[in-house]
Amino acid sequence: MASPVLRVTGLTKDFGGLRAVDAVSFYVNEGEFVGLIGPNGCGKSTTFNCISGMLESTSGTVEVLGQDATGMRPDQIQRLGLTRTFQHTRLWREMTVIENLLVPARNQFAPNLLLSLLRPASRNAEKRRVEDAYSLLETLEITHMAHNLASELSGGQSKLVDIGRTLMGTPSVLLLDEPVAGVAGPLAERIFQFLRTMTSERNVGMLVIEHNMDFILRSDVDRIIVMDRGQILMEGSPDEIRQSRDVIDAYLGDKGQPQE
Repeated sequence: MASPVLRVTGLTKDFGGLRAVDAVSFYVNEGEFVGLIGPNGCGKSTTFNCISGMLESTSGTVEVLGQDATGMRPDQIQRLGLTRTFQHTRLWREMTVIENLLVPARNQFAPNLLLSLLRPASRNAEKRRVEDAYSLLETLEITHMAHNLASELSGGQSKLVDIGRTLMGTPSVLLLDEPVAGVAGPLAERIFQFLRTMTSERNVGMLVIEHNMDFILRSDVDRIIVMDRGQILMEGSPDEIRQSRDVIDAYLGDKGQPQE
């Protein structure tokens, strides 16, 4: 039976008198592909920021692979096995695509950098990292862009490189903030299919923010968590979410128009 790679319990975040996230609790199992949806301003990205250490939560706990990550810095959480992307890609624009992929790999150096460079085992490990990076680019079908500067990429290509970069850190749990925002339909479908494959082949637990409810319901996700006004409104299969009147009302609002 799959075990949780991420468990969030009673997560709350206040900004002064505004409660952006209100006692949110959920889990993601290893090898599970979970969607996190809700109208704009419902607290999805704030939840991500608290989980990944970008924001300090007001209360609640976050566990990564059974270890308490509450209050840890982002780099400490990354070392536990959790990696994330942002809605707007943050590639190193003056570095090549392959260089962008090689930076995030964990445990690259021994405590003494000079010894690390001199040891044959370290050189062999570096060779394997390069091979892994090219393998990922091949899977993403962008090997031909390996030596392009990140600044030369289109929006969709940047999304692919960003996802590949996160996977180079060999995460056990991956948080993706709108990985297909601004990406054309066919490429968006391909990105989601790639993510689905990664959950199966690498047993990575994935939590994906997606604002487009129609798109996430068509995608091959295992489970969907719906947020509204900082709380969990509903959790269930895509079919259950599709049939929920409460979810439809949350997206349409009181006047039948999408909320901003």
